[in-house]
Amino acid sequence: MASLNKVMLMGNLTRDPEVRYTPKGTAVTDLGLAINRNYTTDGGEKREETTFVDITFWGRQAETLGQYMKKGRPLYVEGRMQLDTWDDKTTGQKRSKLKVVGENFQFLGGRDDNGGGGGYQSGGQPSGGGGYQQGGGGQQDSGGQPSSGGYDAPPSNNGGDGGGAAPAPAPTPAPAPAAEMEEDDIPF
Repeated sequence: MASLNKVMLMGNLTRDPEVRYTPKGTAVTDLGLAINRNYTTDGGEKREETTFVDITFWGRQAETLGQYMKKGRPLYVEGRMQLDTWDDKTTGQKRSKLKVVGENFQFLGGRDDNGGGGGYQSGGQPSGGGGYQQGGGGQQDSGGQPSSGGYDAPPSNNGGDGGGAAPAPAPTPAPAPAAEMEEDDIPF
């Protein structure tokens, strides 16, 4: 029998991400995502319903979310459902909770929203949708590197017409000192 376990969510963070590390050094963070649904009742009354979902990210994704995300910021998440079960220490009863294990994410909003459009993808390749993609079941970092987030590399002046020296490359501007760079200057 075929199976599919895929979740796509978009909402706002309910708290600042806190990054923790396993004894082996793997980063992990648990997020709360508030997802709103607007609807109209049969009587014509407009209502809003909010669903709260717990999401766990591992590896470099967890570190990136801890660095750039704050409570209230919008986030798009792709992942899979997972059922956690445990014994309650106070009552001794079996407990369970359904949560999402994040596999990809994308910052939403613009610079004014402190969101962004860039992201990460494994292997250092720019991600077309600006998301973060990771293999290995969501628990091992694949060595993802920041994507360009929509910024292109400067054109190269290497090469020539074959009849002489190649033209000198154009000078590149010096980066701004770290003290002058603000959070809004982050390219994603």
